[in-house]
Parts: sequence; C-alpha cells; structure tokens
Amino acid sequence: MDISKFNQFVRDIYGTDKFIPLHEPRFLGNEKKYVLDTIESTFVSSVGAFVTDFEEKIQAFTGSKRAVATVNGTAALHVALLMAGVQREDIVITQALTFVATCNALSYIGAEPLFIDVSLKTLGLCPKAFDEYLEEHAFIDDLGVCRHKNSNKRISAVVPMHTFGHPVELDELLEVSEKWHLILVEDAAESLGSYYKNQHTGTLSLVSALSFNGNKVITTGGGGMVLCQEEALGAKTKHITTTAKIPHPYEFYHDENGFNYRMPNLNAALGCAQMENLTGFLEKKRHLARQYQEFFKDADTTFVVEPENCRSNYWLNAIICADKTHRDNVLEGTNKGQVMTRPIWTLMTKLPMYENALQDHLGNSKWLEERVVNIPSSVPLDA
Repeated sequence: MDISKFNQFVRDIYGTDKFIPLHEPRFLGNEKKYVLDTIESTFVSSVGAFVTDFEEKIQAFTGSKRAVATVNGTAALHVALLMAGVQREDIVITQALTFVATCNALSYIGAEPLFIDVSLKTLGLCPKAFDEYLEEHAFIDDLGVCRHKNSNKRISAVVPMHTFGHPVELDELLEVSEKWHLILVEDAAESLGSYYKNQHTGTLSLVSALSFNGNKVITTGGGGMVLCQEEALGAKTKHITTTAKIPHPYEFYHDENGFNYRMPNLNAALGCAQMENLTGFLEKKRHLARQYQEFFKDADTTFVVEPENCRSNYWLNAIICADKTHRDNVLEGTNKGQVMTRPIWTLMTKLPMYENALQDHLGNSKWLEERVVNIPSSVPLDA
C-alpha cells in the first residue's frame, strides 16, 4: 500500500489539505432550527415533543414495533439485556472483538461475559464457534435452562455486535440460540441503516440497542434507542427508562426500581433533523465505500465489504493488512500525514476487567486484531 498515494486519495475525496477525522458528524439541515425551538419552548430536558417524534421516526425507519429513546447507547443495551431477562451471575455470550460498551452493559447487571470467536465473513460473532463451544461446555438442565458444565451457572443470552455496521449471520445465530434456549440481543449500536436479508438490523431479535454517539451515521450528540418487537415489552422499556413513574398530573409515585435513562429533548431535536438526511447520508457512504473498494482492488490490503445478502451502512470503512507490521506502518504513515486511521479495538480478553473471563480459542479475533485498520468514513459533502 502506497501510503502517500492513499493520503492524497482521501484528501481528494474530502477536498481538503487539513486534518481529516475518522468520522465527523454532518449538520446540513434543520439541526440549529430544531435545537433553538427547544430552547424557546423551555422544554430542553426529558419532556418534549421531539423525543416522541424521534422515537416514531426511528420506529418507522427500522420497522420496529416500538422504539424507546435513551441517554446513550450503553444505557440502551443495559435496558435491552434486562428486558431479555439477564440476571446477576448469569453468563452471557458475546464477542471479544467489540467496543467495551458491550461488556460494560453486562457488568452493570452483574452478569459475566463468555467470549466466542468472530467470523472472517462478517467480523461479528461466528455461529459455528458459538455452537461448538456450547456442545463442549454446556448442557440443558431438566427445566430447559442452558448451563455451563464447570460452574453450573445459567447461560441466558447471546449478544452479537454488527461490527462497523456489517450485519452478522443472524439466521444461523438465531438457530443456535433457539437450540440452546438462549435469548439473542442484537448490539446494533453501529448499524442504523444496515439490513440483513432486507430486514433492518435490530429487528430480528426480541430487543436490541442503537447508538447516536457523535461518531455514528447520525447523531444526537449522545443518545441511544432500544428497539422492541413486542408492544408490551416496549411499554415496559419506556416505563423502566423513565424512572418507573406512574403517570399523574402532580404526584410522584414509582412502582419499581427504574433508571433515569431519558433522552433530553435537546438531543432528540438534533436527531429529528438528522433523520431528514439519513437516506442521503447512507447513499453517500455507500458511494464512498465503492471508491475505497476500487482503490484497494490491486493493493496488498483487503477492503472489508458487506456480507452476502446484506446491505451495510458502511459506518466505519475498514481494511485488513497483511500482518501487524504492515498495519503499524499504515497507522503511522496515515496519522503522520494528518489522515486519521485507527486500529480495531483491543480484545476484551486483554482488558483487566475481563482477562479472566471464559473464552474459546478466539483465533479469528486475534488475527483480525493485528490487521484491521479503520479509515476515514465521514459522509463526503460532495459525493
């Protein structure tokens, strides 16, 4: 890979000689107007029309039965796991190649992660590795509960993450989950606008989580959304995330432990404006991905493309280098040239909080950790 040629290629795409970030937000429409509207209304906190409007827009866009806004994506995943029935001391299967928020949400509950390898096709949880681990280390007890052979702890759920917006093999993962009596919860934080076999990610499981952090396809500054595929579950999620308060004109009565995870109206106003440009953003990001794919077709790196039968939002574009030395050279040369690139996340099993967690061989995860580089993925302004 000719790094100077790549740097210039990226500069030509974005039309600048200045520093190029990895993924910056675009505010091209009514963002300022809607935020000012909230200020003038004085409803800037958790009560306001934009919150409901944003929930309804996401619900319609994804085809979800119910969408519940939260203060951030981690809060959304925390509540999604609770709604899926995950309890303290449960084991929850997930991938070691993920952002730390996936595991943080588990730790809030007091559940422990079990790390399974990812697929080279999707960069997300591998169905084959998932099933093989359970065949060797798990059993179904007389009550139909999946348990780990060594500890007898309940294995209650599995949380695949749609890495960089590329959908995982959901049909296969759902089949293995059903076989082992597990609830599947999609960590769809990165995949707004991604589709698995024409169905939006986050809607193939009972409950899932989206993120609207500042570096996502659209942003609310900070924010998340729980997608629920049952009306009753959606109502329960809304209740729990709004301090479990019983509606009343003036009295404060809360009927169970809840969370103050409400998205402020200010953030939701930003989100409503961003939704008006979402379709255009997605098309421009796909065009950018095609440009990168063409650039790398004869290079000594592999551009990561959407899996078969999927439509990815290409949230963060990625390349796979020949080895760790090659990766490090790319990272050094691009960042030195003021073109921001980043390695994929450090494996969760290398972090002090999770270094003793249950895990399989993680062969693909370790291989990818040494080779994957994310490259600039902001929506081009003139694509």
